[in-house]
Amino acid sequence: MLKQALKGKPVQRIVIKVGTHVITNKDNRIVGKILAKLVEQIVYLYEQGISSVLVSSGSVIAGKEVMSRGLKASDPITRRQVFSAIGQPRMMRHYYNLFQDHGMRCAQVLATKRDFDLGKHRDNMVNCYEGLLAEGVIPIANEDDAVSLSMSTFTDNDELASLVAELVNADLLILLTDIDGLYDGHPEDPNSQLIPHFTVDDPVEQYIRKTDKGEAEGRGGMESKLRVAKQAARRNIPTFIANGKKDNIITDIVFGVPTGTLITL
Repeated sequence: MLKQALKGKPVQRIVIKVGTHVITNKDNRIVGKILAKLVEQIVYLYEQGISSVLVSSGSVIAGKEVMSRGLKASDPITRRQVFSAIGQPRMMRHYYNLFQDHGMRCAQVLATKRDFDLGKHRDNMVNCYEGLLAEGVIPIANEDDAVSLSMSTFTDNDELASLVAELVNADLLILLTDIDGLYDGHPEDPNSQLIPHFTVDDPVEQYIRKTDKGEAEGRGGMESKLRVAKQAARRNIPTFIANGKKDNIITDIVFGVPTGTLITL
């Protein structure tokens, strides 16, 4: 199915978005072992000649771990800014150490939505990503939550991942969450079936079940993922929604092992 979507084109560059629920436990704490497994797969792909850009959530959760009791601010926007500003270096320290263990390097690329508008900001972003990838450095993208204005804020990191995928001409976009993909009912209903593949014209939005999220949890949900996946697929970037907690999920997707939900044109 993936080979048909790629139409014989080899996978050489992918964008991987990792959601907050993938890298945290039930107590909303960052799980280092999960980060390590994700990094190991990215390193393996690099050794096979496949470059990755990682769009990682988790900075707000990481900041809240430090400031959960001592934060004086009550304004929700200010709280998110403070959590993010504190959490960003914590997340990068995790990733830096993990990649260094494999003899590789990573770099942080922060952006606001306006940076993707046509013009000098976008051109500069392209130069940055291409320069890092050419040097074998793994770009780790995130929204610059600490300074983003409401009019230049991404809907969530799913949207950021889609824009980055278009920016770097990715062959594949992978949206990792904590469920196996899109189901035709509630994921916990034993009668629900995983939808392995759909196209941009299929009305699958009818299957979405909305959930409430806490202050520091990710902003994205399945509704966002479907919208973003269809947008990317329309730009001829096949997109997967899959369970990031599964072992070898990234490499399985890239090498055609049936898993998750694939969205194509």
